[in-house]
Amino acid sequence: MALEDIRIVLVNTSHSGNIGSVARAMKTMGLSKLYLVDPACEVDSHASALAAGATDVLGAATKVDTLQEAIAECVLTIGTSARSRTLSWPMVDPRECAQKLVTESVNGPVALVFGRENSGLTNEELQLCNYHVCIPANPEYSSLNLAMAVQTLAYETRMTYLDTLEAPAEEVDEAVYPSSKQMELFYEHLENTLNDTGFIIKQHPGMVMTKLKRLFNRARPEDQELNILRGILSSIDKSTK
Repeated sequence: MALEDIRIVLVNTSHSGNIGSVARAMKTMGLSKLYLVDPACEVDSHASALAAGATDVLGAATKVDTLQEAIAECVLTIGTSARSRTLSWPMVDPRECAQKLVTESVNGPVALVFGRENSGLTNEELQLCNYHVCIPANPEYSSLNLAMAVQTLAYETRMTYLDTLEAPAEEVDEAVYPSSKQMELFYEHLENTLNDTGFIIKQHPGMVMTKLKRLFNRARPEDQELNILRGILSSIDKSTK
């Protein structure tokens, strides 16, 4: 079942009640995989009270120290962003977000990431995501609390999932995409190689890696393509050493 491979990831959540409310929002839409990244509160009785009948989702939540750990195995990661950033990233709307999550969850775990209540996700965290999603709320009053945002995107995800059950069978995209961890290792390899060749000056790295990450996230290389890129880097490493 596709919904079982969709992770809701909360980063550095401050209020336990919000975690409980998110668990409830998830369960009403059939989602069950909750990941808590470095929560700034305990999952206490207040969280359980607001989870209502979703204490099973709450109790099964996975706690990790970093976002990288939460999404390491994921073949697709979408981060929520309420504001434009200095360096734009590929954007999707809530329905496109849902379509991508449901479609790609067939190939492995996927993640929808939510940031801190007061400041959202950092630029560094957003750069770990393949896409960003923004809920087009009323521009004159766009204040959505964490559980509302999760509920909105979880609803779109469920509706897309239900549509796939009713739709006639279509050809499945057989492309295999690397996990977040594999992409992270590629970026480390790329940066080391560019340092060794002198393309990146360590004292003044500028925005080179940030822009390259945006390029490869936008291109979304498949598994075999990533292996070719790693092979090219290895051949450069041999020639420079």
